Amino acid sequence: MPQELTYNLAKCCSPQDRDSIVGYFKADGTITVHRIDCESVRHLRRERLLDVTWQEIHATKKQTDSEEIDPAFNQLDETDYLILKHHQEFGVDYSKIVSDMLGIPMEDAHKRHRKLRELGGLKRVEKRMIQYRKNIVKGKWIKHRNHTYYELTLKGEDWISQFEKMQLDQ
Repeated sequence: MPQELTYNLAKCCSPQDRDSIVGYFKADGTITVHRIDCESVRHLRRERLLDVTWQEIHATKKQTDSEEIDPAFNQLDETDYLILKHHQEFGVDYSKIVSDMLGIPMEDAHKRHRKLRELGGLKRVEKRMIQYRKNIVKGKWIKHRNHTYYELTLKGEDWISQFEKMQLDQ
């Protein structure tokens, strides 16, 4: 009995029905579908590229819930990933520190924190005692007052995993 093909939409370019596409045959037997103009395609092994059509993909419709892309994830970029990763590594923090550590403008750090909060990847920390920059200053606890502090949510953790899986898939 022939094995049914499994198509996964690439997270790097998020192909849509009207886009021209190309498939990439992966070692695990799945086919990752990219937009034909995706930057990642230029770095893939040419011998593994396949002609695919949306008709073929829709005919299989074999994607599970865990393989579906969170629509909010498509709004994120590399800098958003770095901010999420910062919070994963250092815990609760605020925009000034993130701006300084990542070398991005303060206004950009504020906008991105707000965006990531609105999308559900970060949450604002209510006024309380917090462990200050957990992996930098050991054993220091402070009561935060003057800054807006953020911490990572489970959704943010999932996005980090998706970014890192995407890097492995390329």
